[in-house]
Amino acid sequence: MAGKRKTNPAGSTNNLRGDVLRVLGVLKVATVEKIQQIAAPHMSYRHTDKEKPSQRKQARTASHLGALSDLRKHGLVENGGKTSGGDTLRNLTPMGLKAASYELGRPVGEMGGPARGAGRSGASHPMAVNDALLALLPPKPDLTELDDEPADVLAAAQAAVDAPAGVGTIASYATEVALPATGTWSNPGKGGAQADIVLTSPEDGVPLLFVELDNCYESAPELAAKIDKYMRFCQRKVKDAGGTERPMWRTRWWVPDGRHADQPHPPLLLVFNRVGPRNPNTVIAQLDELTQRHWQGEAYDGFHMYDGKLPIVVTGMKQLKEHGPAGAIFRRFGRPHNQTLLEAIGNPRREAHDARQQAEYEAREREYKEQLRRAAEQRRAEREARRPVCAGCGTQFTDERWKAMEPAGWGAPRETHPHLCDDCKQRAITAERQAQHTEPFQHGH
Repeated sequence: MAGKRKTNPAGSTNNLRGDVLRVLGVLKVATVEKIQQIAAPHMSYRHTDKEKPSQRKQARTASHLGALSDLRKHGLVENGGKTSGGDTLRNLTPMGLKAASYELGRPVGEMGGPARGAGRSGASHPMAVNDALLALLPPKPDLTELDDEPADVLAAAQAAVDAPAGVGTIASYATEVALPATGTWSNPGKGGAQADIVLTSPEDGVPLLFVELDNCYESAPELAAKIDKYMRFCQRKVKDAGGTERPMWRTRWWVPDGRHADQPHPPLLLVFNRVGPRNPNTVIAQLDELTQRHWQGEAYDGFHMYDGKLPIVVTGMKQLKEHGPAGAIFRRFGRPHNQTLLEAIGNPRREAHDARQQAEYEAREREYKEQLRRAAEQRRAEREARRPVCAGCGTQFTDERWKAMEPAGWGAPRETHPHLCDDCKQRAITAERQAQHTEPFQHGH
């Protein structure tokens, strides 16, 4: 035990340190409170008996603070300045990034660089990125860890459990991801974009989503220039290992192939965090017009096709925190109404169109099969109406007896009793034979 304490003087467990590495491996820079909210959401409902908010916060984050301290001792984590609110920021060292890549099961080359220096000016943008990620993810608290909490606390935790699910797990996310329009993944050239968040959660209906955060300091033309970079990256093609040319993004991420003649680029979500001087509503309206050539689909039979287009979706940070991805708070450029995230990045009208076509096809198939069934039934009824009846006992002929009556080839023996069933035929034959045996005796007498 003494040796273990010497190695990890703060007494953290392997699980706690692994949690911290996973979260920081994704967020790059975070406060201990954000790490706790993602890694151990049940702790947000603990220590409610403490009098001051600062005391409650300290108690909830104590375990992860100890893990950070031990990781710092091993050279995996370092302090990275402070937020504008005074909270200490933590980030991974290069060695910590390698350890985090192991915890996340992600190649080191896809981890990005350490976020050194992010906290020198308060890290307002990284903190907004973290808030957006947490709002898209919201992990559910474990109610079994809250057995002894007051009723009102349990009710709040239960409400969080019952709320619509978020998207993916922490391992479904990556931040500060270079999207090179030139150069390589590891050495991007000029003209490319850098996604604030990349979300990959096919099991939740989001195979690939790029997320861009705006703190309302940038103008519409500046954001349009960023979207141009996203478009250049999405349009870039490279040869894969087999020599086949394909979109560069498909060499890293898996997305189902688009339907015939309709393969849109991965969608882009813009989250507006209203802290800067610009009015997001004004910027969004201008941005809609400036980027129309990138997102506008082609009308087709009651829906739109988006082949080669970049779906652009917008929402506000406040709404995202309040309603999450299941809320109808997402507006896709070119559509008049807000939708849920899955609806906004998808094509509901095409899905409805395809569903109607499929239903019509299945209805036609059912009708065709029903027509075949009725026709077969009618043929069976007509055949039964023609089925012969035994002249002796009045029963209907069996299929075998009926078939035996039908005309055969020239060499086949002639049917001797065509109007009798098998039983009556046998009786008739027996009677005829008996009559033949008794005739000579009658003449002799």
